[in-house]
Amino acid sequence: MEKILISDIKGIKIGQAENAQAGTGCTVVICEAGAPVGLDVRGGGPASRESELTKPLASADRIHAVVLAGGSAFGLDAAGGVMEYLEEHGIGFDVGVTKVPLVCQSDLFDLTVGDTFVRPDKKMGYEACVNAEKGNYKDGNFGAGTGATVGKLYGMDYCMKSGIGSYAVQIGELQVGAIVAVNALGDIYDWTKGRKIAGLLDESKAGFRSTVDEMYKNYEVVKNKFTGNTTIGIVLTNAEFQKTELTKIAGMAHNGYARAIAPVHTSADGDSIYAMSAGSVKADLDMVGTLSADVMAEAILRAVRASESAYGYPSAKEM
Repeated sequence: MEKILISDIKGIKIGQAENAQAGTGCTVVICEAGAPVGLDVRGGGPASRESELTKPLASADRIHAVVLAGGSAFGLDAAGGVMEYLEEHGIGFDVGVTKVPLVCQSDLFDLTVGDTFVRPDKKMGYEACVNAEKGNYKDGNFGAGTGATVGKLYGMDYCMKSGIGSYAVQIGELQVGAIVAVNALGDIYDWTKGRKIAGLLDESKAGFRSTVDEMYKNYEVVKNKFTGNTTIGIVLTNAEFQKTELTKIAGMAHNGYARAIAPVHTSADGDSIYAMSAGSVKADLDMVGTLSADVMAEAILRAVRASESAYGYPSAKEM
């Protein structure tokens, strides 16, 4: 197994744009030829656009771009800029009078980090597509990870800075990788060592508390949980699958979330994973699904370890 860059996966372009001062941004994955895409949502509060297109009963068998962004539901406007860029470049479903780009999007909640009223919009989505031409993707405080934080059971006073991360591998001709913006309610663990690396800070803010242990101290119903959460990711592969199979792969990739995040898939998260097939390599579904969980867990670690302290929130590097 050879480690490769996420940008090495064939058939896709990745671009990012952000407003660092406002603490938000977006990441776009473009497949100009169109690609089958599956989606598995495990969190209770997703903000998404055109997610119905990924379902097996939907007629569309190809998607042209997937957007990961901040801004909560407000940030869904970024897809409009992606559509504008793709239409200008003749990319989309041909309806005779024009080509309609099929763009799916999922957003995380970062409104409490920087400027509440600055969110990813049409202009930022377009900019991310322009940046995809030169491939400006980087792990850390960029794109959808600009305002990402983790460990928010007790709100923003005891959380840590996170970001966006990627990890990809190649076995023979097969390429499988993941990109993930980590904005979890829970804590982040190095799944290979069982060691916590980021999350809920203790009262001194010099060490950690266990979010799970803190939750277990009280079982009274909380009617309005803190909702500044959601981890959103995408599995990319050059293996040939249809969207029903990709939905299964996306579901298996959630095992990567479960390895590295605790608690995960709560009602206060909108945890979502897309899976995109941008190639024609023949590969076993279960093998690729298992590998997808591995690369997703590693991408989560890279999102946390690549992040820099910002907006008053310490990073894993600082801790």
